[in-house]
Amino acid sequence: MIVDCAIYREGHRSEGPQDFSDALDEARSAGGFVWIGLHEPTADEFDLVTQEFDLHPLAVEDALKAHQRPKLEVYDDSLFVVLKPVVYEPRSDTVSSGELMIFLGDSFAVTVRHGEGAPLKAVRRRLEREPELLGEGPTSVLYAIADAVVDHYLDVATELQTDLEELEAEVFTPDGGGSRHTASRIYNFKRQILEFRRATGPLALPMTRLAGVGSYGAGVPFVEDRARPFFRDVHDHLTRVNESVEGLDRLVSDILSAHLAQMSVRQNDDMRKISAWAAMAAIPTMLAGIYGMNFEHMPELRWEWSYPVVIVVMVALEVLLFRLFKRRGWM
Repeated sequence: MIVDCAIYREGHRSEGPQDFSDALDEARSAGGFVWIGLHEPTADEFDLVTQEFDLHPLAVEDALKAHQRPKLEVYDDSLFVVLKPVVYEPRSDTVSSGELMIFLGDSFAVTVRHGEGAPLKAVRRRLEREPELLGEGPTSVLYAIADAVVDHYLDVATELQTDLEELEAEVFTPDGGGSRHTASRIYNFKRQILEFRRATGPLALPMTRLAGVGSYGAGVPFVEDRARPFFRDVHDHLTRVNESVEGLDRLVSDILSAHLAQMSVRQNDDMRKISAWAAMAAIPTMLAGIYGMNFEHMPELRWEWSYPVVIVVMVALEVLLFRLFKRRGWM
């Protein structure tokens, strides 16, 4: 579905014609560019866009099928960038991701969105309020979208950090760590971090190329060199996000190890208590078993004080064992 189509001249919007070829010719003649936004287009809907803008068939296939990793690919007539915006659901504490594909050419920008997250209306409105930035051409569209997606990553990382602190407090409370649901919550949280990492981790290399950082000093086609400082800012924010994700992953692994250690300690305590009670029960059982045997010649059977003496011995040994186990923390 075509969500929006407009021509931008010197940073100002004008509605584009229905024919994409006319829009592209009009934008080129006026020194501007055309920006077309699509949401989950079908193959038939995308065919016209593909033909008019001469998009590479491999990139078109990726844009239609989705389920791509964040990446940047350079073709003869266009640049293809894949981003994965994420959405955090506070009620269920889950992270879900969508996909944004951006085709960038000398006078056009085509955005394809999959999923309900990260609509581009707010990005488009923000750019239209900044004509100086929008006047930089299609590069401004790529920058604004990448900046919005990565900034939202920071918000999601903050939410996950809060959830992790709550989970940590639950694990280390005297009784909370023993809950049967704690382990499942930890594994579920680790799964959310993995989903988040799939969106942020692979994006590091494309942002590095766009920013021209380190060994990636060569410019990227269809991206203005003067835009590099802006992409370096996005790259810095993404680096912060990836560091946060790494920290969250390490912490949740440590929490899981601590939880398993707590469960092991509790099981050892339970086994020691059971063993202590079993040892205390063994003494009267042994004495009662001995004197319950039907032998005729047993020295104590005809002694007048046999019964009370045996009872006193049982009680004395039980008290002695109880105090010994109590002192050692087994009871």
